[in-house]
Amino acid sequence: MQPAEALARMRAATALWGVGYVNASDVVVAACDLLVAGFDGPHLGMLAGVSAGQADEEVPRFVEGALREVDLDHHRPGSLAGNEAALRILAARVVAGDMTPRELTGWAWRTFGHGSSALAERLVELEDVYETYGDLVSDEVDAMIVAAARRVAAAGSGADR
Repeated sequence: MQPAEALARMRAATALWGVGYVNASDVVVAACDLLVAGFDGPHLGMLAGVSAGQADEEVPRFVEGALREVDLDHHRPGSLAGNEAALRILAARVVAGDMTPRELTGWAWRTFGHGSSALAERLVELEDVYETYGDLVSDEVDAMIVAAARRVAAAGSGADR
């Protein structure tokens, strides 16, 4: 695995873990990928060595130090910055076709609601359109969501290093 790919996987795993979208064991796997890609550090090594059965308890102990060792931002789980980091990753998945537009808006609505994040607001509004009109406008709304997802994903390019 190339270093840039390993960093991107760790960025995604930690952001998505911070919002409960993936398991702590996914962070451990991403740490292993970083070691294989040539990164090193005591916290990273400890994180990569966590067993799957202990991941929920041990990942929080090592993740911040491991991210610092590989020069990635750490966001406190549940923080606005962490939620927005996860939003950018999920938006990129929609643009790539790896997630449905409706899944993204539903997640954004549940995570942010109205008025808590300028970055998420358009997606939250589009979830309201789905709730109001349902299948009558789904193709049209899906296209608007993909366009909004492109803007959200682009907002993060370079922002998280």
